Amino acid sequence: METPHINERGEEKSAQPAASAEQFRKTAVIIGGSSGIGYETALKLIGRNYNVVNISRTPCPLARVKNYAADVTVGATMEKALALTAEREANLFALIYCAGFSMAAPIEYADPKDYRYLFEVNYFGALRAIGSFVPHIKKKGGRIVLIGSMGAQFPVAFDSFYSASKAALSMLAKSADIELSPYHIRVSCVQPGGTATGFTFKRKVYPSEESKEYSRNLKKACDALADMEQGGMNAGDVGKLVADILAMKRPPHEIACGRKNRLLSYAGRVLPENFSSYLNKKAYKQ
Repeated sequence: METPHINERGEEKSAQPAASAEQFRKTAVIIGGSSGIGYETALKLIGRNYNVVNISRTPCPLARVKNYAADVTVGATMEKALALTAEREANLFALIYCAGFSMAAPIEYADPKDYRYLFEVNYFGALRAIGSFVPHIKKKGGRIVLIGSMGAQFPVAFDSFYSASKAALSMLAKSADIELSPYHIRVSCVQPGGTATGFTFKRKVYPSEESKEYSRNLKKACDALADMEQGGMNAGDVGKLVADILAMKRPPHEIACGRKNRLLSYAGRVLPENFSSYLNKKAYKQ
């Protein structure tokens, strides 16, 4: 038998259901959370008691993640998934854009369809995600984190397309932060260096018959980049930094991930450009 609730005058009043912990959890939406940095970010946010939603072509396998299928390059599937998320989930707070694509090709022979697709995934998808997400957090404020790359500061040999898209992403974060700060929405760009994920093996690499006279140098650059990534930082460290940023009152516009990369970022700003270029060519065996 349920115990009656008695008010201070001795009158019985109806019991009110206790609020569930779910009602108070902040919701974070990850675009591209099925693997790599996105997956590790989801894991870290679950550990900090966030309600996590993933939007991607492939579902995130974590039990506590809610999945919505979408492709950032196909029609308005991502926008529809964000609208459904806003309709069904409480306390929308954060958007983390992790979708990415990389290709190794000579500029001279690169197919425009390939580098346009790269920009659709890396830059325009992020731009559209921000535009779709902001109306849902404008009243209460929130956080937006874009996963950039140290390639925005130090060009990746034979992947100028990737470096250019990540540089654009960094500037987008800085500009959007200025624009949205009156609504208590802060925007940051996290810049990992080489990170050990499956991203290395998904890179589109032009074969020798398509890269022609560049094929030898392209292969050297790709091999060096693969070694740099697979011997690089742990994706979990990037996920932890993203989770830390969501908790900051004044998050940075742009931040290199890891102590080594922060030192490199600083060095890149103070070293003479010719010396910096020499070191970069040496890194990719050019």
